[in-house]
Amino acid sequence: MVQDLNNQVKRNIESANYHRTRMQREIVLQKLKERGCRITKQRQMLLDVILQEECASCKEIYYKAIVLDAGIGSATVYRMVNLLEEIGAISRKNMYRISCCMDCAKENACVIELDDNSVCQLSAQNWYKVITEGLKACGYVDRQKVTSVTVEPCANECC
Repeated sequence: MVQDLNNQVKRNIESANYHRTRMQREIVLQKLKERGCRITKQRQMLLDVILQEECASCKEIYYKAIVLDAGIGSATVYRMVNLLEEIGAISRKNMYRISCCMDCAKENACVIELDDNSVCQLSAQNWYKVITEGLKACGYVDRQKVTSVTVEPCANECC
């Protein structure tokens, strides 16, 4: 019974995510049309990749796109990302994601600069511990595990 309920909740979430992504896609396509852009199959495919995948850079988008269309060029990806940024659909400042798990062996996964110009370099495991323990100490999490962290760079010069 509990498993059936969990499965139903999961299906509802997936359905809601599908509809949200579908709606976002239609809004972006409408903005592109209003701007006078042709809605090509390549543009639609790139938009789908961006909406469905967690891409951290234009190169990642490109590598995922060439699996779907081997004829797509990197310049097409960069132009599409620029166009999406111009219409306000995305912000490259927010594209970059930090994601690791407790088992990741990557060294220097996180570099933190302090106001005295000192630098702390954390391995992926230490980064995970700092984030998890900080969230627990502040009461944000109990038993949940961190799956990813998105960091938005500060736009002010104060930092």
